[in-house]
Amino acid sequence: MGIDPVVVAQQIFRVLETGDPKLAVETAAHTFHNREAAVAPAAASLPGPAGLLASSAWMRSAFSDLHFEFTDSAMHDGRVWLRLRMQGVHTGAFVRYRNGAPAQAVAPAGKRIDFEQIHLLRVVDGKVTDHEAVRDDITMLGQLGVFPPTPAGGLTMLAWTITGKAKRAAAAVSAAADRAAAQVPTPAP
Repeated sequence: MGIDPVVVAQQIFRVLETGDPKLAVETAAHTFHNREAAVAPAAASLPGPAGLLASSAWMRSAFSDLHFEFTDSAMHDGRVWLRLRMQGVHTGAFVRYRNGAPAQAVAPAGKRIDFEQIHLLRVVDGKVTDHEAVRDDITMLGQLGVFPPTPAGGLTMLAWTITGKAKRAAAAVSAAADRAAAQVPTPAP
C-alpha cells in the first residue's frame, strides 16, 4: 500500500513553509504544474520541484512564520482537495506578478495574515503532478491594509514606487525565486 495521497498533497505546503529541496523532490513530480504561478515570479512557472521551490521563496520572502493549517480534506480518483488557512506575518515585500513580471509590491506592514484557501492537487504514483487553488486574496489584502485602499496605504504604495523601493524589492524577490529554483535541475523537455 502506497503513501496516503492526502499526506502527499499536504507535503507540498510543508515545502512552501520551509523551502526544503529534498522534500520538494520527494513530493513534486518532475512534471509538476502550478496553475497559480501566473501571480508569482517567472521561476514559479518552471515544471517540477524547481517551480515549487521558487513559489516557496516568493511566499517566504513576504511572510515570516509562514504556516498552513489544514482544516479539511477530500479525495477522489487521484485528486485531493485541501481546505486550509494560510498564516504568517507580513515582514517582507509582498510582490504580485502578472505573467512573470512584477505588477505590485506591497511594503512590509508587520501585520498578521490568516485567511482561507481551497487547493486541488492531483497525486499520481505518490507525487503531486498538478495544483490549482481558490484563495480568499481579498481578505489577505484587507489584512495587509491594501484593500480597500486607504489614504495612508495609497501614500505608502506611491512612496515605494517613487523612491524605487518597489522595483528593488520586486527584483530581490524574483532573484530569490530564481536561486531557489536552481537548487534542483530542471527536467529535460
